[in-house]
Amino acid sequence: MTATTLVRLCFVALLCVPRTVVLAQADTSAIGGPEEIAPYEEAEEGDLIDAPAPAEEWSAADSLLHIPGYSLYGDWNTDVIFSKRGAPKDTVTLQLSSCSADHYMPVCGHVTSPFGPRHGRMHYGTDLKLQRGDPVMAAFGGMVRISRYHKQFGNVVVIRHANGLETLYGHLSERAVEPGDQVTAGQVIGLGGSTGRSTGDHLHFETRYLGQPIDPQLLFDVDQGELKGSTLHLHAGLFEAVAKAKAAVSASRFHTVRKGETLSAISRRYGVPVPRLCKLNRVSTRSKLRIGQRIRYQ
Repeated sequence: MTATTLVRLCFVALLCVPRTVVLAQADTSAIGGPEEIAPYEEAEEGDLIDAPAPAEEWSAADSLLHIPGYSLYGDWNTDVIFSKRGAPKDTVTLQLSSCSADHYMPVCGHVTSPFGPRHGRMHYGTDLKLQRGDPVMAAFGGMVRISRYHKQFGNVVVIRHANGLETLYGHLSERAVEPGDQVTAGQVIGLGGSTGRSTGDHLHFETRYLGQPIDPQLLFDVDQGELKGSTLHLHAGLFEAVAKAKAAVSASRFHTVRKGETLSAISRRYGVPVPRLCKLNRVSTRSKLRIGQRIRYQ
């Protein structure tokens, strides 16, 4: 029996494994794809699947041998896009490449929306231009962990790589792989499109380590379609900078009420209709605002 066949048997057996309960957060996003970590960082009840299957077919040693990064993650689930985990406190050096054939730019398109703040939210990926039906390739070799439809990402594929890195490919028109498939760098994993929460054909491309977002342009020179280096150094400062940017963006979505201000005045200032302000803040049009009250407008 080959390793690939053994892995596929594991996924069939997983259908009978009891599932672990993990708390969920609200599902919110912005146009172009999920931009807050909340929609997909934590599992809903019954979403998490631990990798070990029946002992006679699969053991912890099998998981460590056949599942990329299993020693880091300790589980293998095929439902939850990303699980919430703490950022590494010590510097971690990831080996990204050892030859020219072990990495590949997913698509050869220019950046339409970079990693970082966007529309008052954090955008945790890089959007790359493509035409519907264009092939989308795996950035590195690894094993498919997610391949399904998601209401925000649309058709989405997540691949885990041997160094613990995970890459996400969103808004695909078609998916060409299934969970448990072994893929090589440059292998077609789907076709480009605009499914899910998207306003036009593009690829939403994310890179993460232990669930923590990393700017894909730290790895790839998009214009050249090549890696910037054979290694990537991950340190606490990198993740702290992302956390601070997220906090700043979150803070900028609120207005502090001053003397004499009304919902209408706030509506005019930020160009947000009063009914929308009421819905965001769970107030009515007749509600009286207090000085110092924080009103969310995004």
